Amino acid sequence: MKILFIVPYVPNLVRVRPYNMIRSLAERGHQVTVLTLWTNEAEQSDIEHLREFCDVVHTIHMPGWRSLWNCAQVLPTRDPLQSVYSWQPALVEPFLNDASYDVVHVEHLRGARYGLYFKQHSNIPVVWDSVDCITHLFRQASAQSTDRLRRWRSRLDLKRTERYEGWLVNQFDRVLVTSPTDKQILTSLSENGSTPPIEVIPNGVALQYFYPDTAVSREAATLIISGKMSYHANITMATHMVDKIMPYVWQERPDARLQIVGKDPTRDILALAQHPNIDVTGTVPELPPYLQRATLAVAPITYNAGIQNKVLEAMACATPVVTTPQATASLQLKPGQDVLVAEQPTDFAQQIVSLLNNPHQQYQVGQAGRTYVETYHNWINVAQRLEEIYREVIHEAQKPSMHLHNSYKS
Repeated sequence: MKILFIVPYVPNLVRVRPYNMIRSLAERGHQVTVLTLWTNEAEQSDIEHLREFCDVVHTIHMPGWRSLWNCAQVLPTRDPLQSVYSWQPALVEPFLNDASYDVVHVEHLRGARYGLYFKQHSNIPVVWDSVDCITHLFRQASAQSTDRLRRWRSRLDLKRTERYEGWLVNQFDRVLVTSPTDKQILTSLSENGSTPPIEVIPNGVALQYFYPDTAVSREAATLIISGKMSYHANITMATHMVDKIMPYVWQERPDARLQIVGKDPTRDILALAQHPNIDVTGTVPELPPYLQRATLAVAPITYNAGIQNKVLEAMACATPVVTTPQATASLQLKPGQDVLVAEQPTDFAQQIVSLLNNPHQQYQVGQAGRTYVETYHNWINVAQRLEEIYREVIHEAQKPSMHLHNSYKS
């Protein structure tokens, strides 16, 4: 197939979902054209890497002022800020009249407007990958975020997003999400109680990149917490780990060290490194070596949305994981076998200490985690299901009964 893949940010090894979808589709012989926005020069190397396996990569610069201007334009309306944050019509206009593409794939709420643009100006079927339900994220962030500004921003956009997502899910040939939870909530938002065409496509793991390296020795009593450290959910997770859980761990294991690994740490995250047993790395060349060396990975996630890549990536490296029920709600894991699960800080700390004191259990949980990821989260399987969905919408688009959707009333 010839696929037009639109992403409002440059796909890379951090933005794993679009990157691995694109790469897997290309490896399976499809012609993939990527349209994406870049915001800084550092992303140029990621763009060049995409060109190694994509048919075409078309990019446009999206300066920060343009995103702020877009948001200012809709602030007096009822449109959510996320819906226009990455809007730059010049990105897609050269491709609107190209009928050679079989399907258009658009990612995230920030990219949805591009999909709507194609629905208005083209007969090509459009698949929108919502990834997560942003309404669900905002509901949790508005109540749980440790950052007052982020809580205010989430509350500001929450009602707008609820209304917009409820309309949006009925505008495309298919809507994709990462988890059954996100599907359930998006369906509940749907206008007039309609049943939108939502499919659950879980995230995979690049198993050739995240793997257990037997040549690497694991460090003693080293915990790792990973993720983009400018993302509000990860900031809340990291601060919760340090403030609420680590004091109990250090009571039993004062030698335990915590590594916070992830790009763009905020000042609050950087300040955590003032503790002698905490390291904040910032951006690292590659994440797998850190996971392969750690004794165990921790993910005290408080937001229940999507599929947590950080958990799956650690498991793929055979690193035993301690996490919360929120992280496992959308997975078919067996708690106590594939991963250890606890919710309350004292219980979470006890699971950590138990693992630190039991090398045999570390090995067993790590191996079970690797087997689980190999079985359920291979990107090749994700690409195969995507192909099936593309073929379904292409076939449906050829039927004469296709109808136009109502425009959004802001």
